[in-house]
Amino acid sequence: MILVVDIGNTRIKSAVFENNNLVELFVFDADELQKNILFILKKYFKIDVLVAVSVGNIGLDAFLFLEKIVKMEWITQESLFPFVNQYATPSTLGIDRMILASGAVLQFPKQNRLVIDAGTCITYDFIDAADHYIGGAISLGLRLRYKALNNFTAKLPLLETKYPDHYIGASTSEALHSGAVNGLLFEIEGFLSRYEADYSKFIIILTGGDADFLAKRLKNTIFANSNFLLESLNFTYQYKIKND
Repeated sequence: MILVVDIGNTRIKSAVFENNNLVELFVFDADELQKNILFILKKYFKIDVLVAVSVGNIGLDAFLFLEKIVKMEWITQESLFPFVNQYATPSTLGIDRMILASGAVLQFPKQNRLVIDAGTCITYDFIDAADHYIGGAISLGLRLRYKALNNFTAKLPLLETKYPDHYIGASTSEALHSGAVNGLLFEIEGFLSRYEADYSKFIIILTGGDADFLAKRLKNTIFANSNFLLESLNFTYQYKIKND
């Protein structure tokens, strides 16, 4: 069994895998890391390796207490990946985007792939059929759009995410929902249209915390999986041990 851990800025997502099947998913705050990891290891005592990646402020030092309990594998930008990185500034490519690209290559071989991660930010990552990571885009995530409208104006309220009833908002709250949600949907559809103009065929993978929320309203045929990063972390580790 394998425990994979995705460390964000405020939350940690982890999952137990057995034979590449996700057995159980865990989500908890970063300040509860030690307690929850020990709980998972006790519950699933057959876990023999912990695979972790961090895009937040928590590093390898936070896991040193596990040295004598379980084998540790820390995935970094220097780890082995199944694609050629053609990003103009490869050292600045986020490790989370690299893992998503890795998962796309390993799970959808010999295809053009576009991975859209709808989290705090929206990231777009394109990997061609020859397994070349080409690049993508970074944009404001759905919740950031609501917060920006509130933070940088004097009177606009901070609202909870909601599907707008109509694209024409008949009140301030309706207008905010339309601008935030429809604005993001139009952005994604616009990007997809541009990719379709240049690539006749490609698979679209939508993941992240808002994946399910957005997938219901997108017109394009997509593969939506909110746990794709955790699965990709597991597949990346499997690729590493097979090719070391």
